[in-house]
Amino acid sequence: MNWLVFSYSLPSKSSSSPRVTIWRRLRRLGVVSPTTSIYILPAQEACVEALQWLAQEITQLNGQAVVMHVQQFEGLTEQQLIDLFREARREDYVEIKTQIAALEQEIAAQTEDDQQADIQDKLAKLQRQYGDIRHIDYFDSPEGAQVAAQLAQLAHTLAPAADPASPIAPVTVEAYQASQWVTRPQPHVDRLACAWFIRRFINPEAVIRYSHQPQANEVAFDMPEAEFSHTGNLCTFETMLRAFNVTAPGLPLLAEIVHAIDLQDERYFHPEIAGVEAILKGWLELGWPDSVLEQHGLALFEGLLAALSNRF
Repeated sequence: MNWLVFSYSLPSKSSSSPRVTIWRRLRRLGVVSPTTSIYILPAQEACVEALQWLAQEITQLNGQAVVMHVQQFEGLTEQQLIDLFREARREDYVEIKTQIAALEQEIAAQTEDDQQADIQDKLAKLQRQYGDIRHIDYFDSPEGAQVAAQLAQLAHTLAPAADPASPIAPVTVEAYQASQWVTRPQPHVDRLACAWFIRRFINPEAVIRYSHQPQANEVAFDMPEAEFSHTGNLCTFETMLRAFNVTAPGLPLLAEIVHAIDLQDERYFHPEIAGVEAILKGWLELGWPDSVLEQHGLALFEGLLAALSNRF
């Protein structure tokens, strides 16, 4: 595995302010420092860019900085390095767990309705903290999954969602492999996820048409009187997953992300939600035609599934 090693020095007469600022920047990047004066990150593109910018800033302060690419360390195995990163993130997650426990006690003791807004603000702050840590959790510290589950449970407690209003009839993939599909134009998160699901798990060459008027031979989804649509508190994507009983690593997490963006009911929290939502909103503002939206949606959800399937 490849690593980045960062080392720097500032003029001896420099004030403490730049030193503190640089250390805070390094800490936000999630560095580990097994020995004095060197800081290590995995050799990911985003890390390389961040360290290069930081080196430039140090040079502008009349200091010196170097970014080195290293394949291995003498006396320090790859697994030992990974364990250093996981331990650093474990400490971050433990701090959030302590705050979660305090918030749970506050919720249990809540007696006034006007306390709800303050509790929601505290939960949102914890969610942002988790997102920041998750961003630098390069090697998936096990505590990350625990914290995500606790935050999701807290959000569910504060905004409980009802169970589906009616059962979802099971269907088979084979029965729909030759189907033609239709949904509303300008597809957003739920319809794009369904289109990806159809091409990923049912028929890669399926005909998917975008129209407000289904034809007699088409299977409609996520539109009025569609064969597949919202069921109770489930979005159409979740309905299809249950109907076809398709399972794959990462797919449940992907469904929760789609649900959160589509229904906005604060039932789930994952750090990817805000980014995916911003991307989808930007696509609509660009005014892309339906075919282009679908093409980009397929790539987006395929990438998300790959990332989520390797998370835990």
